[in-house]
Amino acid sequence: MESRAEPRAPQIMRGAGIFDRVDYRLIETPEDKDRLYQMRYRAYLHGGLILPSDSHRVSDRYDDAPNAWTFGIYVDGELCSSVRVHVLTSEQRMSYATELFGDVLHPRLDRGEVFVDPARFVADPEQARRFPELPYVTLRLAYLACEHFNADTGLAQVRAEHQAFYRRVFLHEAITEPRSFPNVLKKVALMASDFRSLRERVLTRFPIMRSSVFERRMLFERGNVRAVAPRPVLVAGTAQA
Repeated sequence: MESRAEPRAPQIMRGAGIFDRVDYRLIETPEDKDRLYQMRYRAYLHGGLILPSDSHRVSDRYDDAPNAWTFGIYVDGELCSSVRVHVLTSEQRMSYATELFGDVLHPRLDRGEVFVDPARFVADPEQARRFPELPYVTLRLAYLACEHFNADTGLAQVRAEHQAFYRRVFLHEAITEPRSFPNVLKKVALMASDFRSLRERVLTRFPIMRSSVFERRMLFERGNVRAVAPRPVLVAGTAQA
């Protein structure tokens, strides 16, 4: 999916393409959750990540975690992709990242670091062919979460064939060897980048990642009260108006 987006990256960087037709929505109702779980199944089966199942759905115990926000990305009102954004702190550590890579992450969480961990990034196979911009538009939510929660580090659990995309867009680097992901046929490595030191480089190269305080509040402060509060900005110039 990322490789198909490459030829259109310059257009995407200017915020063109489908961006003005996109709506980010929290997945909260039973009906929306069921549609999402079916889309996950189609995407994972199409990508050779899972075996067929009678349920035709994929969900897990972290879907309702108090430190997670599951978003649907709608284009012209139609669900096209989704990502679940976890905010990891010393008090809230619930995610597959800490389950799989706890030896790396728990010591840093003990020191008070804050991570943003996007998980369950999927796109409907048909919509992914129509809209190669979807990886950018979808994973933008993780970047906005880094800004909103004043994260130290952005994370990603990535299969080998997709690591080049994360290096190019978010300047991530792999910090572990690949490990097995529960109920998935391919291994993932943990990738990471220092949000504060690399932020301006990413925003300059990919202006679509810019956001307003209002947009971030609408995304991460609406709905049910969450267990994670934004950490005060401590470094001058990191807040984006």
